[in-house]
Parts: sequence; C-alpha cells; structure tokens
Amino acid sequence: MQINHRVRRAAQRSPKHSSLAGTNLERAADYNQRVTLQAIRVNGEITRQDLARITGLTPPSIANITNRLLQEDLIVELGRLRGKRGQPAKRLAINPDGAFSIGLNIDRDHVTAVALDVTGNVRARITDEIDFALPNAVVSFARTAMEEMLRARQFAKSKIIGTGVALPDDLGQIDLPHRPSSYGVWNTVDVNKMLANVLPEPILVENDAAAAAIGELQFGHGLRSPTFFYLLISASLGGGLVIDGSYFRGADGRSGEIGFLPLRSRRTKAHSLQAAVSLSALYELLAEKNRTVARPEDLLSLDAKGKEVVADWIADSADFLTDPLLAVSCLVNPKAVFIGGRLPGGLVDELAERLNQRLRSRAGDVPKIAPVMRAAMATDAPAIGAAILPFQERLLPSRSALMKVSAD
Repeated sequence: MQINHRVRRAAQRSPKHSSLAGTNLERAADYNQRVTLQAIRVNGEITRQDLARITGLTPPSIANITNRLLQEDLIVELGRLRGKRGQPAKRLAINPDGAFSIGLNIDRDHVTAVALDVTGNVRARITDEIDFALPNAVVSFARTAMEEMLRARQFAKSKIIGTGVALPDDLGQIDLPHRPSSYGVWNTVDVNKMLANVLPEPILVENDAAAAAIGELQFGHGLRSPTFFYLLISASLGGGLVIDGSYFRGADGRSGEIGFLPLRSRRTKAHSLQAAVSLSALYELLAEKNRTVARPEDLLSLDAKGKEVVADWIADSADFLTDPLLAVSCLVNPKAVFIGGRLPGGLVDELAERLNQRLRSRAGDVPKIAPVMRAAMATDAPAIGAAILPFQERLLPSRSALMKVSAD
C-alpha cells in the first residue's frame, strides 16, 4: 500500500497527527474513513481542508468520506470558520450521540458496567462491590445493569455498536486471599456464550490490563505518548505495553505480565510482585492491624494507624517496582509509565512520586528512564477500555484494520 511519505514525515513531527496518514487506494475506503473520523476526534472542530492536510487524502476523498460520516450520524456540521480569506469553511465535529458501546469489567472484588459514547465520555456507570462473583452473579448483574442504563434514556439502544468485556487472565486460577474453591469455575467459562443475549453483540473479550492500556491509547495520554507501559493496580497487578500506537501482545498474548515477576524481600512473605503490590495485599496488611476495608474509597477515610499502613505499603511498593520498571525502560524505552486501576487517585500520585524519586536515584545506571504518572484513564480503566473495543473494531484506525487493507 502506498502512503504519502511527505504527510507521514509531517505527522511524525506532530504527535497530535501521528497515525493519521491515509491512502487513496480504492479498496481502502473503510480504513480512510476510520482515519478521517480519528482526525476529527483528536483535533476537535476541524475543516475539510485541514482534514485533507492532516491525512494526506485528496479533497474529493475527504468530501466523500465526510458525507458518509454525516449520513451515518457520526459527525455533525457546525458553523463556518470566519476570519480567513475566501469562502468561510464549514467545521466538522464528532457527534457524541452518534454511537455508543458497553464495557463490562469482571474482577475478583467487583463487577462494573459502563456505557461510553464515541467521544469517550461515560454516559452511564453501574458497579457492584462483590468479592469473587461467580458466572451466574455476573450474568444477573449484566442483565440488570443493561436494563437500568436503557431505562435512564441516556442513549438509544439502536446506537449501541457492541460490548467489550475485560477480565484478568487466569481469573479462576490465581490464588488470592479468601478466594473460594468454587471460583475455579471461571476456568471453564466461555464468556461470549455466557453473555450472549444479555449484552449487545458483538461481544469482544480482552485482558483487563490490555483493555486499560487500549483505552489510554485511544482516549488518554496515549494520544500524545503512543509508546508507553500501563500498570494496572487492582485486586492483582497487571501490565500492558503499547508500542508506536499499537498494543503489543507478545508471542502468546501474555506480554506485560509484570505481576508474575518473582519477588524476594525480607519485608514481605510474597513470592510474586502482585502478591505484594495489589489491593488484595494492601487489604490484608490493613486487616492484620484490625482495619477492615471493603472498597477502595475506604482507604481515604482510615484513622492514623490505617494511614500509616497505607504509607508503608506505598513505600514498599515503590521499592519493589523500581527494578521491574528500570527493566521496562531499558528493554522497551517507553515515553512514560501510566498507573491506573482501583487505587484512589491521590494514592496513585503518591506512589508515582515515590517511584520517580527512586528511579531518578538510579539515573546513572541506565540510558533513559521513563517517568511514572497517573493514567488519564485510571478509575474504571478496564471497563472503559473494554467499551472502547467495539469502537476500535468498527470505527477507529488500528494496525489490524490497516493490515486488512494491505491484504486487499
């Protein structure tokens, strides 16, 4: 496939326009439409002339594509842009009511459902703080959540283009504190079949950390930093790797599994990183001090002793994560490391600052160290990332969509 190399070089100079180069091949109409929609989404209100400049597509191609997007109700035409010579150009913008998707996050300590519009705004959210929910409970939750969302009339059912489901790999296999033996049933569940006729199809299933990273790429800091490592702190610990705007899965789809790294420290009995750096681990430490935490928000209302436990956990977590993140910097050279998940934002910021301090102290050991910061898609990141999957499948440009065009 031939792509305008002059436009590609210009795109490389401007992070906002990276990955927006299109092609004028006749068979690439779908991909060019995705690129154009992405350019409108990323840049906000924009004229057709600017779209042609950014994407490298011809003005007639842009005219045809934007007409299709208008007919499909995915974009809207606003007033004319004034202040320039000649006939004022009409501006185009994403129609926030043009398409919706559902995201479901199944985890060991909660189940969350969100409805997302095409601009990335959460239009509905329902969550249940339930420990080790079994498949029947998840199906019941999903059915009720869908009914409540539709009853609220925040969006039309006909505009839903699909559902994404995010859950940890080995959900029923990893041994976490208080895990019931019946939870192993998840090892035999087909999630697609389980949720068929319950949530809008198609149903796309993804690892929770991967979904969170994909969400960060499409609607978060990844728009400006398309090479990054995502650290997901939830009941366990996960990671996701995005390289040059594409999620990197590895040979067996298990890249980014930072939680399984071995840990040897006299400060903890944990033998893996996620057994020490996770909400499950933090809750257990608090329970040892007779401080019961039922949900992440409770971490913000602890007494002085409880806050001391949290502070010590943050300090230890920063120490335990330093070497693994140095390895990530050396092996991948990401622009940044983003932390998301269920840990409250203020605590994420404290952990990020501690990590940055420790990483800076090792600056002489490695060529380049990626800074650590809170992810834009932090709270509900897996659910939101899951909801982005149908958009990525149907509307947004991706490497898989480009490969289909190349194959044609």
